[in-house]
Amino acid sequence: MNIIDEIKDSFKTGNNLTRLIYINVGIFLLIQLFIIFSRLFGYDELIYSIVKFLAVPTYLESLATHPWTVFSYMFTHKDFLHVLFNILWLYWFGRIFLSYFSERQLISVYILGGLWGAFLYIFSYNIFPGLQSMVADSYALGASASVMAIVIAVAFLVPDYKVYVVLIGPVKIIYVALIGFVLSSLIDFSVNTGGKIAHIGGAAFGYYFTYRYNHGKDISMWFSTFLDKFLSLFRRERKMKVTHKKPVSDYDYNKQKNSQQKEVDRILDKISKQGYDSLSKEEKEILFRMGK
Repeated sequence: MNIIDEIKDSFKTGNNLTRLIYINVGIFLLIQLFIIFSRLFGYDELIYSIVKFLAVPTYLESLATHPWTVFSYMFTHKDFLHVLFNILWLYWFGRIFLSYFSERQLISVYILGGLWGAFLYIFSYNIFPGLQSMVADSYALGASASVMAIVIAVAFLVPDYKVYVVLIGPVKIIYVALIGFVLSSLIDFSVNTGGKIAHIGGAAFGYYFTYRYNHGKDISMWFSTFLDKFLSLFRRERKMKVTHKKPVSDYDYNKQKNSQQKEVDRILDKISKQGYDSLSKEEKEILFRMGK
């Protein structure tokens, strides 16, 4: 099995946290390849075009013609350190999140947190006077709002959960989450203002999700149901074929079973002498069917 097949198999059999990481890394690598070819062939303006196509704008007219960006932006990264830190935080806190919530809730909180981040970002740039002058040229991209939603959600669910911090030791998860939020969202607000506003939106959803969950209400359930129905449109349904077999006599049945048992005994003998890898594809299928 080559590396491509291993990645495909891991994506299919892995959990939703694995899939989120693969999607973010995959889109980042595709963008990097696009940047390389654009630079080599002298079309640097295409680099801006592809990012603009995926990043969410604050200008409402641009948003109206690019509505998918409220989703695509939360999977899109251009800078290595940006994607690296988002993936690390997603992996660390995502694993803890899955210890208390389901995989469906992970996807829902990720996407809904990203949507809250996008909404607050767009709303702020169109409402606050200090930001309105930058509306036409402002775009946001990255998973930070989505990741922050997961971080805050699990931190407020189990605030006393201990995580190990290098050079410090065990620290309550609530302190790690709040320090991360303050450093990435509030400190030096004049730099990457739009991104920090989106972080706040994601964090707000994460907190609200856990608050309602602790009061017996899962506010992500409707989105999980919607997402299941939407994805079902792209799944191939297996058609059930009905056949009517002629009844088999006891003699024929026993004869068939004896023949099958002899074939299984032959295959098992071959395994004991030559190993499992010596079996043909047909022999492996026979062994699999008989083992059910």
